[in-house]
Amino acid sequence: MRQELLSLPKTLADDVARNLVMVARLIDEEPEEAYAYSRIALRLASRVAAVREAAGFAAYANQKYSEALAEFRAARRMTGSADLWPVMADCERGMGRPERALAMAGEPEVRRLDKAGQVEMRLVAAGARRDMDQLDAAIVTLQSPELASNSVQPWTARLRYAYADALLAAGREDEAREWFAKAAESDKDGATDASDRLAELDGVEFVDALDDSEEAEEIESVADAEFGTAVSDTDTDSDTGPETDTDGDKAPRAETESTDVESGESSRPAEAGEPRENGSDQG
Repeated sequence: MRQELLSLPKTLADDVARNLVMVARLIDEEPEEAYAYSRIALRLASRVAAVREAAGFAAYANQKYSEALAEFRAARRMTGSADLWPVMADCERGMGRPERALAMAGEPEVRRLDKAGQVEMRLVAAGARRDMDQLDAAIVTLQSPELASNSVQPWTARLRYAYADALLAAGREDEAREWFAKAAESDKDGATDASDRLAELDGVEFVDALDDSEEAEEIESVADAEFGTAVSDTDTDSDTGPETDTDGDKAPRAETESTDVESGESSRPAEAGEPRENGSDQG
């Protein structure tokens, strides 16, 4: 990307680079903001392939699939690379054309992809099969040496997750549970919600230990109890009579110390975002 930006005047290249950095920073958490920055970069340097690609991913993250596909096609024409082929096929799915996505899975461009790209294409093809209500075919599509391998690769968790999800959709719950467990075991970065799906199949239900009203009532009862103890101690001290010093003078009584009420915070299990059916994280 830096190399591509060298074709621009330095000041312009710096401006474009800043906008691309913001796209990368925001695309997961604030996709609409990322999209806005990508449009600025696109306006400044539409002839730079990296800018068209970034604009495509920003549009994809906002489910603007037609726009994303146009940007990916432009980037591919500029570079001649096949790397964007899987996400282009997924855009076809997003536009309601799973047949086209499936056709792309059989094109020669797939053979030019690296291993990660080929797995991604397999995920998209399986998703297209599911879009067409071909569950058994989706399951067969995901069955591959990469799925059977015991080694953990960057794509392993998502591939196992997609396979488990397809099995569950086909009513094969026991097998689905096994593969959700395998997906959770290999998902060190939390890319999927495999652990939650596994717990759901096991009948484990996550609830708050206290809801807001119960927590407020508990804090109030603790405060009342502490206040009652403080009052009781004061009454006890007053019954013992005034203290005197060695000269027989009455010593002033120390003020009752106030008691701080400490309240704990209830924890809520984090909810992982639900991926697309094909498990793709290209966006």
